Amino acid sequence: MKQNFLIVIVLFSFVAFGQQISFEEYDLPNGLHVILHKDNTAPVVTTSVLYHVGAKDEDPERTGFAHFFEHLLFEGTKNIPRGKWFNIVSSNGGSNNAYTNNDFTYYYEVFPSNNLELGLWLESERMLHPIINKIGVDTQNEVVKEEKRLRVDNSPYGKFIENVQKNLFKVHPYRFTTIGKMAHLDAATLDEFLAFNKKFYIPNNAVLVVAGDIEIEKTKKMVSDYFAEIPMGTPIEKNFPKEEPITETIEAKAYDANIQVPAMMISYRTPGTTTREAKVLDMISTYLSDGKSSKLFKKMVDTKKVALQIGAFNFSLEEYGMYIVYALPIGNTTLKQLVVEVDEEIEKIQNELISEKDFQKLQNKVETNYVNTNASIQGIANSLAEYYKLHGDTNLINTEIDIYRSITREEIQEVAKKYLQPNQRLVLDYLPESSKEEAEEMEMNDENSKK
Repeated sequence: MKQNFLIVIVLFSFVAFGQQISFEEYDLPNGLHVILHKDNTAPVVTTSVLYHVGAKDEDPERTGFAHFFEHLLFEGTKNIPRGKWFNIVSSNGGSNNAYTNNDFTYYYEVFPSNNLELGLWLESERMLHPIINKIGVDTQNEVVKEEKRLRVDNSPYGKFIENVQKNLFKVHPYRFTTIGKMAHLDAATLDEFLAFNKKFYIPNNAVLVVAGDIEIEKTKKMVSDYFAEIPMGTPIEKNFPKEEPITETIEAKAYDANIQVPAMMISYRTPGTTTREAKVLDMISTYLSDGKSSKLFKKMVDTKKVALQIGAFNFSLEEYGMYIVYALPIGNTTLKQLVVEVDEEIEKIQNELISEKDFQKLQNKVETNYVNTNASIQGIANSLAEYYKLHGDTNLINTEIDIYRSITREEIQEVAKKYLQPNQRLVLDYLPESSKEEAEEMEMNDENSKK
């Protein structure tokens, strides 16, 4: 194996709340970025690989490929018999999983630290020797269809994000869902799946993180042994279309056969996750709806009792975000009334500074969320991968909390004014399927009466 490659090492440490986070990072000659985090407090190790491929990277006529590959790349490899991946992990005291979103796909294993080499071998096999054939594709096609039936088609409110995306984005691939269209997967050829794998699941489109009870020099040797000889892929160019600003309210309706209670959904197109403004929007959503003492919950659920449920969250993506507020009405409350109630609280943020007391409470919650996210080796591994691949700055695991701490009440007011305006949003009525049938019947009766 080659040992004379250039290693660029960056060492950082961070001490907060009694926790020290440190890491080392470098590149292999094939472009694979490696991040190592040593923590010997428990005899466990997380091995993870993040591939910078998600739903936004797909052909519009072949949506769902990235999520499909999340499943397909567990099928087997040149050296792992089909269907044996999970058996190998569990029989060696480990666990593993993966997830896909609009921007990336993340795989990980957690093992006792004496099985670190096994985790590295598994991920190198996934990268170098996957077996992609008709039997695997057909098998996972059925698995994905069942997942879609369970989580989307037959789940109450399962399609609300889908309907927000397709109305909020017109040209950017964020208008498509991660799970995609089953017809696209059915129509795809084996050659198309092979081409997708060859393009995206390559070392120079990935970051490998090893975190936990490790010895740095021994781990570097193992990483080199298993990954250094994997060929570099063709560099990937990404140039997605830009959305025109929303200048007037988009009104839309969506129907769900699995619900009886309608929902009101307001969504604003916002800046991507790498921006400071995205962090301010995170704080606004925490202020509005995090916990029973939050402004929207206390007002609409506790006091006025107009909402069965209320929530606000900043769905932060790499290139854009979606700031979403939703509510389910109680009794005779209309969806329009819910919109009015929400707007009143947003206008308060826009027109006056939040109180010092509320601001301190908000800061405390942000810091608690930050600590909880990085409270485990598994969480730290995930954060390190995302900070590097999406933000280009692994050390954000140490400094992002300082960005949140530096956000002022004035910034909160400014960002709310800039992005949460009525003429810059989607208002979506999410309705029971039966109401569509009733509306169509009334429309038909009206037409007949005119005749």
